[in-house]
Amino acid sequence: MSEDTDLATRKMQFLYALRSKGVTDKRVLGAMEEIDRGPFVRGLFSERAYEDMPLPIACGQTISQPSVVGLMTQALNVSPRDKVLEIGTGSGYQAAILAKLARRVYTIDRHRRLVHEARAIFEELNLHTITAITGDGSFGLPDQAPFDRIIVTAAAEDPPGPLLGQLKEGGIMVLPVGQSDAVQSLIRVHKTADGLEYDELRDVRFVPLLEGLGKD
Repeated sequence: MSEDTDLATRKMQFLYALRSKGVTDKRVLGAMEEIDRGPFVRGLFSERAYEDMPLPIACGQTISQPSVVGLMTQALNVSPRDKVLEIGTGSGYQAAILAKLARRVYTIDRHRRLVHEARAIFEELNLHTITAITGDGSFGLPDQAPFDRIIVTAAAEDPPGPLLGQLKEGGIMVLPVGQSDAVQSLIRVHKTADGLEYDELRDVRFVPLLEGLGKD
């Protein structure tokens, strides 16, 4: 089997795995087919880029399991006019997928190195609607608020107040909540005129949401 055929087969299996885990939204599947996970996984683990598993990246962080990325993106229900805030850039993979679905994506990470590496990939892929920032994501991005959608890729004990405050009325936030050393729940928060509505989606495991900047 040629290298190209092998890669095509792995990508086809990748999409099949997403569907079998419940990622059924056509726009989300289209974005995940268009954004190759390969460039976001480096070094020893690059061979496993098309497997449905989380993988280590720099700064002691991970790139999330593709099916979890797909389910979180699907739960966000992003429209082409939306402005999205992502807390936890990591490899940049989630932001790249969001860029195919939204008007504008702002992504924050506490690790300068991760932001720098993600920006380089966004540039390579001509994803010019993403702004990647080094900062403390637990405070959100007040100068660009409000946001139509907010996604958090690290677990807090409760949805952070500053992020709820930066979510537009009618907006959706998706994030893992729970103790960092136990199984967490992925939840979706709808902000309505009457307050906040919560849906519990599934059990997940994410790194904890930490305050301050990371030491690279």
